[in-house]
Amino acid sequence: MSEAATPTEHTLHALYRDHHGWLESWLRRRMGNAWDAADLSQDTFLRVLSSSQQIADMREPRAYLLTVGKRLLSNFYTRRSLEQAYLEALAQLPAESTPSPEQRWLLLETLQALDELLDGLPALVRRAFLLSQLEGLGYREIAERLHVSQRTIKRYMAHAYEHCLLVDW
Repeated sequence: MSEAATPTEHTLHALYRDHHGWLESWLRRRMGNAWDAADLSQDTFLRVLSSSQQIADMREPRAYLLTVGKRLLSNFYTRRSLEQAYLEALAQLPAESTPSPEQRWLLLETLQALDELLDGLPALVRRAFLLSQLEGLGYREIAERLHVSQRTIKRYMAHAYEHCLLVDW
C-alpha cells in the first residue's frame, strides 16, 4: 500500500486482507464451486466498497460481510433458477422458434434486471404486477386469479409502480 493511500483505502485493504480468504472459503462450502465462490467474494467486497457503511466503523466485519455475501448468494441462486426455468421453456419451443444465443443472452439479462427491480415486493404484489405486465391481464382477471378484490389489485399495482420508481439501481 503506497504512502499516498487514503485512510479508507488502508482500511479496505486491511478488511480484504483479513477476511477475504475466510469469506471465499465460506462461500465455496455453500456453493461447491471455487470459481463462483471467488466471483461472489469479489462482488461482496465491491458492494462493501460502494455502500454507505463506513468500513472503519464496522464493529463486526465478518458479520457484515456474511450478510452481504448471503444476499449475493441468494441472488445468485435466484438468477440460476430463473435461467433454468427459461432454458426449460426454450426446450419446449419448436426449433424454428428458438431464439439465437444473442437473443437468449439479452432475454436472460432482461429477466435478471426485472427480478432485481421487483426484489423486495411482497409475493402477491409481484405476481399481480407480472400478470399485468407480462400476460397483459386486466385488474379483473388478475383479481380472479389471485382470489382478491379488484380494489386490492389496484393497491398492489400502485405499490409495484411506486417500488419500480423508487428502487435504487
